[in-house]
Amino acid sequence: MPPPLTDLLVLDLSRVLAGPYGTMMLADLGAEVIKVEMPGRGDDTRQWGPPFAGGEAAYYLSVNRNKKSLTLNLKSERGREIVRRLACRADVLVENFRVGTMDEWGLGYEALRAINPKLIYCAITGYGQTGPYRRRPGYDFIIQAEGGIMSITGPEEGPPMKVGVAIVDITAGLYADVAILSALHERERSGQGQYIDIALLDAQVAWLANVGSNYLVSGQRPRRYGNAHSNIVPYEPFPASDGWIAVGVGNDRQWQRLCAAAGWEDLAADPRFVTNPQRVEHRATLVPILQERFRQRPTEEWRAMLLQVGIPCAPINAIDQVFADPQVLARGMSVELPHPTAGTVKMAGSPFKLSRTPTRLDRAPPLLGQHTDEILRTHLGCSDEEIARLRAEGVI
Repeated sequence: MPPPLTDLLVLDLSRVLAGPYGTMMLADLGAEVIKVEMPGRGDDTRQWGPPFAGGEAAYYLSVNRNKKSLTLNLKSERGREIVRRLACRADVLVENFRVGTMDEWGLGYEALRAINPKLIYCAITGYGQTGPYRRRPGYDFIIQAEGGIMSITGPEEGPPMKVGVAIVDITAGLYADVAILSALHERERSGQGQYIDIALLDAQVAWLANVGSNYLVSGQRPRRYGNAHSNIVPYEPFPASDGWIAVGVGNDRQWQRLCAAAGWEDLAADPRFVTNPQRVEHRATLVPILQERFRQRPTEEWRAMLLQVGIPCAPINAIDQVFADPQVLARGMSVELPHPTAGTVKMAGSPFKLSRTPTRLDRAPPLLGQHTDEILRTHLGCSDEEIARLRAEGVI
């Protein structure tokens, strides 16, 4: 069976990470995604290296597979007219320009809805289309600072710390996909498209989850716990004799099983540690005891023992260990695709596992403008002469 979204055409006018990540997920699920880029320059991330493969930065490669690249100068009227013609045929358009830019170009939602009422139009910005910050530029790092995640990340007594990947961009792209698919589903009933306004700041605030809720319920400002958990103890890495092991004890039954397996009858019986709320209250006493006891055995011995009694645990893997992990390999999360200049490129696989309509991972991230002629011929019926004129005029 073909992937589930093979009947969709997506115009991707986004750059860098949030939009491209979201549209790559749609492409993995079968959508035809046309990535629109500036001639001669393209997505900034093409040069965000090293490392490079075949002249393309690994950063760019990570979020642009399964797409086709069309170069268009959107500062020219002819380039914008090509977008309008493609938008007449498209199901979805995704863009992440500064608020107001697409309207200035005559490519805003109202203008395109007039020619294609069924179009799902998704705009991704730092702060959204409304509110006092709407015209501010917004990068992932800035939103991590402003949205609170840095205030609760890092060592307890250390400086605020950002997450090691651009997690706000990634989650905003995923939220955009959920909204797009929801709008497509609703379109089956109404026959109408709609406008989707995704803000990085909204995404960040939305996934504060339990930490945000802790504040809203208690009124107390959350603090950093390093690698520990604000509401569960023990739930953090512990030093073994030869490394580290992460241990997550999610309930009191697991706590009792941990103590029994490790021979810690004294801790199991200690009234300060019987329930999770008590362990949270007395974490400053309990955690140093556990740290000392975990140091007495090697990592692999702890892992085997804890898994035997159903305690979630794992060593702390470096990235090379992740991509060599047998479970990661068994799940197809490391793939290799043919590439026109690099020969092949290795990429992380798709997290979507559908039984009847599996994802498609058969096209490497495109070279700049690789599919320009094909797209213009196939979707707009342009002749070779017309394509040559557009190229001579700097439109493509």
